[in-house]
Formats: sequence, C-alpha cells, structure tokens
Amino acid sequence: MAAVDALSSGCEERTPVMLLGVDPHKSTHTATAVDPASNQQAGSLRIEANLAEYRRLLAWVRRRPQRRWVVENANGLGRHLAQWLVARGESVIDVPASATSRVRQLTRGGGRKNDRIDAAAAATAYIHGDGREVNVDDHTTALALLDERRVNLAQARVRTVNQLHAVLRALLPGGAPPQLSADQATALLRTVRPAGDAEKVRKDLARELVTEIRALDKRLAENAARMEELVRASGSTLMNTPGVGPVLAARLVGRVGRASRFATAAAFANHTGAAPIEIASADKARHRLSRSGDRQLNSVLHTIAVTQIRMPNSPGHAYYQRKRSEGKTPREAKRCLKRRLADHVWRIMIADERMSKHPLPQAT
Repeated sequence: MAAVDALSSGCEERTPVMLLGVDPHKSTHTATAVDPASNQQAGSLRIEANLAEYRRLLAWVRRRPQRRWVVENANGLGRHLAQWLVARGESVIDVPASATSRVRQLTRGGGRKNDRIDAAAAATAYIHGDGREVNVDDHTTALALLDERRVNLAQARVRTVNQLHAVLRALLPGGAPPQLSADQATALLRTVRPAGDAEKVRKDLARELVTEIRALDKRLAENAARMEELVRASGSTLMNTPGVGPVLAARLVGRVGRASRFATAAAFANHTGAAPIEIASADKARHRLSRSGDRQLNSVLHTIAVTQIRMPNSPGHAYYQRKRSEGKTPREAKRCLKRRLADHVWRIMIADERMSKHPLPQAT
C-alpha cells in the first residue's frame, strides 16, 4: 500500500531522535513519525502485517538514523512487529493502550479517532513519560508463557472436577468429598453398581472425567518441573525465600521481567498493589487498601505472606507476631507483611539482575 504521506523533505529534523508511533492491528499496522520537539507529525505509512511489509516499513525510515519506535500494546497485537524490530537493533518502546487513549482524548476530543491519530498518540504518550523499553524475548518471556499455560491448565482442572462432582452427586448418596483426587474418585466409582442405562452412562462419564483429571495433573506437574528448570537456569535466588517455590518464583520473574525498570522498592510495591494509599485532608490522614496494581503479583505476595505466617521459624512469622503485639489486627498485620515482602522480592530480583550482568569468576 502507498504511504499516506512520505517523510517530506520540507520537514527537516529538528531533534536528533524521531519518534515513530505504531498503531498495530491484526492485519495492518500504521506508523506515524512525530517530531518530539514540536509534537508535529512528519509522515505516516500503513502496511500489511507480513514480513515483506515490515521490510518496507524499515526502508521508509532508513534516512532517519536517529529514531525510536513507540508501539501501542507491544505485548499484544504489536508483539511480533516489536520483536522483529528489536531483533534488528531498533529501539522500541511499549506504550499501553490506556495511555494513547488518554492522550487522544486530551488533545483531540470529540471522539475523533483513526489509525494515524492513534499511532501519533502513542508517540505523544511516550513524550509525556509513559512506556517502557521492549527487550528481546528471554527466559522471563518463557516463564510468563509457562505461567499463562499453568493458569489455563488449573482452570481446566477446576472445571473438570466440578463436572465430576455433579455426576457423582447423581451416582452416590451425598456425593463426593469436597477435596477430591483422581485416586479417590476411582475408589468411589468401584463401589457404584449402576442400575439402568442412565446410571451406566453417568459412570462412564465419571471415568472419562477421572482420566481427564489424571492427564491435567500430569501436565501441571510437567509444567512445574519446566518452571523450576528455567528459574534455576536464570540464576534467580527467589526460591531461597521461605514460601517461594518454583511456581511462585516463575510467576514473579515472568510478570516482573527486569526489576530494574522500577526505580525504587516503593515503585515496585505500588505496581503490585501492596503499597497502601494515603488519603489526607487538612490535619487528618489515613491509609486505605490499594485495589490497583498487578493483581497476579499481589496474589503471589499474599500467598508468600500466608505461608510464612504459618512457618514458626520464618522471618515473616516473627514480623507478623511483632505487628500483632503492637495492636494490629490479623488483617492489618498481614498487609504490613505483604508490603515488607514486596521490598524483599524487589531487592532479591535486583541483586539477581546485577549478578547476571557481572557473574562471579569461576574457581580454577
């Protein structure tokens, strides 16, 4: 497809770096060049989502040696293009769709929207401070993929177990116990003597569901083993923390990525939703629970906190008991522990990141 308008010779570069905002879609991508000094558009190009068109897009900006790509949702529809560009040495920034929407509303108003405007809004959002650098897919991406797969497997197992309970309620008086394993279900089915076609079908369905549960259990075990292998290979020391196993460590590494993208432990705690929100007016101030942030990471911190509270010799247990002796309620003490754990996790991940960049010399 022809360019909407080329990077015209009349728009001379007034800054060393030209921003190239990209609005990605499943079948097409639109790129708009924006001068960050004036926030003015210097050209736009729409391409099809294929490798030949990717090369045409790169050729379009070759005469702009100082450039930076700003891709909206580089972890979603823009992932393939973003990774293709990074692999070729390009500087790529990921900007969330919410940031471009906010820029478009503030600068345009009236609901005006098209791909070129969205691409320019992505670049403007980066000028205003939104976005983070896109890196080549590494072990963090692999762990994020395994974590997503684990979530899907766990959800499938819950659905299958619920279906099995429904069938067993019709086969057994009182049904099956709440915590039901595949072996327990098999033992229960041995006691069933079906009478009539309906009960025979129910028993056959129950057997099929038990087989599915066994298969899901096997996949979950394989998934956890693969996670542990990758976490150890990455050099992460998160599993040295009481309450952190391979699954939680994998989720932390996969969802956080580079911990250094958070300037401070407080910034990381805010990202995880573990930092309380201050509400102050005049001489009165209080703090309330944060409901924002990455809820998956917040859930990980919650699990670690609950586990450490139940471990008498863990540092988390001692901290929790100290907060309780200060008059905190169990819920308040747990929230304090989660905030402390957020700091601990960030420091561990920062140390691991530095160690990976400067490994210790091998003994000879």
